[in-house]
Amino acid sequence: MDHTRTNELLRLLEEDARLEPATIATMMGVTEAEVREAIAKLEKEKVILKYPALINWDKTDGKGTVTAMIEVKVTPQRDVGFDQIASRIYKFPEVQSVYLMSGSYDLSIVIEGDSIKDIAFFVSQKLSTLDNVISTATHFILKKYKHDGVIYGENDEDRRMIVTP
Repeated sequence: MDHTRTNELLRLLEEDARLEPATIATMMGVTEAEVREAIAKLEKEKVILKYPALINWDKTDGKGTVTAMIEVKVTPQRDVGFDQIASRIYKFPEVQSVYLMSGSYDLSIVIEGDSIKDIAFFVSQKLSTLDNVISTATHFILKKYKHDGVIYGENDEDRRMIVTP
């Protein structure tokens, strides 16, 4: 499969990972065998890393989680830069994401916990105690409006005010 077709396949899977290879083949105008072969290759090459489900926990009866974004300033290490400290941070199970950033801080961390207290414990006892961490700033997510391209809480009712001349 050529580069353009591969990107098309990836976009389809990113939009809906539950699409069957036969359906994808029909959508792309290729054979099901070509789709299966391409997917297997992309998984082997670690281009496709995972097939996640995006859950709106606010709509469940279960206890939700608290999500925070933490800005971290660190001292980079000689010969490894930010990689070693980022590796130490992303190995903590509560850490969902770690990004190297440009701007006023170095790393952005997304963390989930059962409570604000859990997040505070992580920051004070695990993150801030790492040798290369200079400072942190924690921002709690109060409401999700859109995540990974999906709008949360959208309904079909048009709430715009009617304006007439």
